[in-house]
Amino acid sequence: MLKMKSLIAAIGLGVVSATTWAADITGAGATFPYPIYAKWAEAYKKETGIGLNYQSIGSSGGIRQIRAKTVTFGATDAPVPGADLDKDGMVQFPAIIGGTVPVVNLEGFKPGELRITGPVMAEMFMGKISKWNDPKFAALNPGKKLPDQAITVVHRADGSGTTFNWTDYLTAISKEWADTVGKGAAVKWPAASSVGGKGNEGVAANVSRVKGAIGYVEYAYVKKNNMNFLQLQNADGKYVSPDDLTFAAAAAGADWFSVPGMGVSMVNAKGANAWPVSTASFIVMYKEPTDKALSKDALKFFDWAFAKGKNMAAELDYVALPDALTKQIRERVWTQIKN
Repeated sequence: MLKMKSLIAAIGLGVVSATTWAADITGAGATFPYPIYAKWAEAYKKETGIGLNYQSIGSSGGIRQIRAKTVTFGATDAPVPGADLDKDGMVQFPAIIGGTVPVVNLEGFKPGELRITGPVMAEMFMGKISKWNDPKFAALNPGKKLPDQAITVVHRADGSGTTFNWTDYLTAISKEWADTVGKGAAVKWPAASSVGGKGNEGVAANVSRVKGAIGYVEYAYVKKNNMNFLQLQNADGKYVSPDDLTFAAAAAGADWFSVPGMGVSMVNAKGANAWPVSTASFIVMYKEPTDKALSKDALKFFDWAFAKGKNMAAELDYVALPDALTKQIRERVWTQIKN
């Protein structure tokens, strides 16, 4: 009798499902897309009997593992530059679109009740605005009784594509942030009152624990943990809330093949309904994989996800890639992988 491994549902432990007759697909990296990869993996296993072992360890960890050839694919929210892909003999393609969201721990306010602009948020993350009743934040929220409470910045402690996208946004809207901190998977956080958390899970947990905290997580973690979030002003001057519609609006104008490796930035995208910190999460694979069978299985998994996983993505407020784009990925990217 075949002995089946159980699905490990805990965030951060990965998705594991296997039989004695079928090897697992292996992947590692970004925590941003973990909720949808877990959902896809469970459904795919039920349909095909093939499992996915995905380690939710952060984008930087995922890139390290694919370069070490210990996994079939790496996953990253910080796209690998085209020159590095060429040097390593790899390809890259987006798998899902979502949004990074400012989350707070403030009593007495409903999710989305408070508003913020990018420049004011940059000052919070720099530590220049250190109290919730600061006049700059209060001016954006007239009539709200804001507490005389210290702000604690919660950030990623590990190398993170979510951090890359968050700091990419702050760099785009604040010259001071761009000049003093910049963007990257890991940066030196300037706020005196700050605390790190590992993965989106760790940031969500610390924001929920620390009174007066502000942090940034992928929207699926907002929903899962019933977190309070701030409305954010977009490039058109409109205040918007995060959801699949505002993420899709930001992605609408993306020219995916204009950048090597399809690594398009969608931060601060134009559009009245666009969420300002929308992003794709990417998959990185070798053109000449060590294990061709597992590489082929990985492509079958993403092919299935593109075709059948749209409703599951919508349930978690991710945005599935449009069919026209997935057709191009199959024709222009996957054909470079020699399975």
